[in-house]
Amino acid sequence: MQKTGILNSEIAKVLADMGHTDQMTIGDCGLPVPSGVKKIDLALRFGQPSFIDVVSEVAKYMKIEKIYVAPEMEKENPKQWKAMHEVFPETEVEWVVLSSHEEFKKLTVNSKAVIRTGETTPFSNVVLQSACIF
Repeated sequence: MQKTGILNSEIAKVLADMGHTDQMTIGDCGLPVPSGVKKIDLALRFGQPSFIDVVSEVAKYMKIEKIYVAPEMEKENPKQWKAMHEVFPETEVEWVVLSSHEEFKKLTVNSKAVIRTGETTPFSNVVLQSACIF
């Protein structure tokens, strides 16, 4: 039985299986999951767990080199934008702001998994790209 780390076995498995440049998506409860991409559904009820809680926890256990976000997050959800900058200072990870939310959704097809949170604020979505651990 695991004592520390991410206790959700599906998330822990995806993290353990990821290699350099592999991607994982964490999204709000409305983000569509492309056919063929594993969905890990954590949504318990509206708002729980929150997007930023899940992102923060995954970030503790994943070496991340790049994050992808839609520009709508900054414009339509500045609170989430600020919280993301607290988790991922631009000096520590490369931020890629895509051209639109539609482009973001197309990128999710490459993800090893999409983690669905209970988040209900708009554009609370991120693609995390793994770095090399050595």
